[in-house]
Amino acid sequence: MIYELSNDLRKKLIPMFDGMDSTIILSCLQGHMGTAWVDDLENPTVAQVTVGIFVFFAGNPYTKIAEELLYNLSEYSLAIVNTEEWKNRIETIHKGSIEKFQRYKFNKNPEHLDKTHIQKLLTPLPEGYELKKIDATIAKEPSLHELSEDFIAQFNSIDDFIDRGVGFAILKEGQVVCGATSFSIYNDGIEIEIATHPQHRRKGLAIITASALILDCLERGIYPSWDGANNESVKLAEKLGSIFKESYDTYFIDYIK
Repeated sequence: MIYELSNDLRKKLIPMFDGMDSTIILSCLQGHMGTAWVDDLENPTVAQVTVGIFVFFAGNPYTKIAEELLYNLSEYSLAIVNTEEWKNRIETIHKGSIEKFQRYKFNKNPEHLDKTHIQKLLTPLPEGYELKKIDATIAKEPSLHELSEDFIAQFNSIDDFIDRGVGFAILKEGQVVCGATSFSIYNDGIEIEIATHPQHRRKGLAIITASALILDCLERGIYPSWDGANNESVKLAEKLGSIFKESYDTYFIDYIK
């Protein structure tokens, strides 16, 4: 049997996930969002942390409860672990339903993000485009959610996003065509979510939107963490000043209950 940890008990899992270097994990264990599941509320030996589509596992992978946690998934999940034992368990249990690929980590050092350099990246937009900070009106705009379901989905509501999150969008003719927001939040910063409409790419919109978001975070003393999903994301992060750290295995699990 598995148990869901309340927000005030999640901090006891921090040592178990030590070394995974993910702000998304922190957003859950610090009680900001997501869910945490364990085998024992008092003395957990295996744990699962979920924030949106991202799922992390730690502890002993060979217990019966570990197998139960590996089935405690939504229809589509991105599973991340940091030991070969956990990778083997995922590959065995979900054989035929997984796709293994690489994501990309960056060093989380505010000194790498030079405000003067990033300010220079805020070049004029092409004619007809407008950069705006996301307010309640833009947050309700259907085109924002069509562009990425994850812009504000981890928050309890639009009001909650406006209160605790942050984001910028580029609009054209009233439609959001590019956005950069806080996918998740933790005590010291945010994890960035960024997307551009396919018909509006190759115009420099992503770097302008990301620059606005990063500058806003730095002005407020919080860190804008970047985790790359592909080579294009890596190149964009490096243009902004982030320094690549390493790639890591990620499992897309297509789970049919």
